[in-house]
Amino acid sequence: MTNINVESCKSLLAWMTDHVQKVVVLTHANPDGDALGSSLGLHVVLQHAGFQSTVIYPTEFPHLVPGMKDYRDWMVYEQNEAAANKIMEESDLLFYLDFNDPKRVGKVKKKLDQLKKMVVLIDHHPLPIIDTPFLFSDTQVSSTAELVYDFVVKMGWGAMLDQAGATALLTGIIADTASFSHNAKRSELYRAVSELIAKGADQLKIQKSLFNTNSADRLRLLGFALSEKMVIFPEYHAAYISLTREELKRFNFKIGDTEGFVNYPLSIEGIVFSTFFMENEDKIKISFRSTGSFAANEFSAQHFGGGGHHNAAGGESRQSLKEAVDKWVALLPQYLADLKKESQQ
Repeated sequence: MTNINVESCKSLLAWMTDHVQKVVVLTHANPDGDALGSSLGLHVVLQHAGFQSTVIYPTEFPHLVPGMKDYRDWMVYEQNEAAANKIMEESDLLFYLDFNDPKRVGKVKKKLDQLKKMVVLIDHHPLPIIDTPFLFSDTQVSSTAELVYDFVVKMGWGAMLDQAGATALLTGIIADTASFSHNAKRSELYRAVSELIAKGADQLKIQKSLFNTNSADRLRLLGFALSEKMVIFPEYHAAYISLTREELKRFNFKIGDTEGFVNYPLSIEGIVFSTFFMENEDKIKISFRSTGSFAANEFSAQHFGGGGHHNAAGGESRQSLKEAVDKWVALLPQYLADLKKESQQ
């Protein structure tokens, strides 16, 4: 199903049985649907398996998992650092989910650097740099949530995956594939989805939670972004959207309101590379999306200190919003051949 090794799972299970009572599950800052779904799904299974599990999210997030408020024992680090630090200090094991670099956990990294804890990494991003004997990484898998599902099965915990856990994992899968529109060619993915639905996950509720639960302000912001802030370069088969802090404030921006904005330009015929720039207090947050062979993650890593998946990546800039956009525009001629080639596929 995935490249998760059964013998490694057996070794981890034996070690956990002898040494572990308290577990912390940790995801990246600004957690998306995959981070939320994979963490809650694993968390539920760990609790049913008899471990004292707590999920710690570095920063606040939109509640994308249906009924998320009903899940127990999760917290936001930036809202109560002292309590979260104490929980991590008292833990016997840390699960890192959906990130390949410790810097992606934001302020939590300082605390993690002080801890000497065993770590289990489950992730589908390329080139993980986290040192652990229990590394479960597969870049061909649709999402970390799908990888967690296979991990749970191979750990022998499949019977402990209930409706709540299945709902969380299916949310992660649907979120990271944009409802099976990309990175969703493997037949094994649909077998996993079938099993999660059989365990009670409601696909329609998940779809509504992820894609059809909007505030009026968010829809107005989207309309403004598309009508006033989208810039298209047909000669380069690329487009971008940028939003300033003042523009976000004007539409009563809340965390998660711009989720998915970067995907809209890709629906324009001939566009294969889309970028979204958002001005934060201390930096410019940048999202990249592409189609086919054009590597959004390589573009991000080379020019904006980021990375991610082949067609979906993130980055940032410490320059002004205008400077970051101007840099992006100036780079396009270097990639014309690749962009044009992909547009002709």
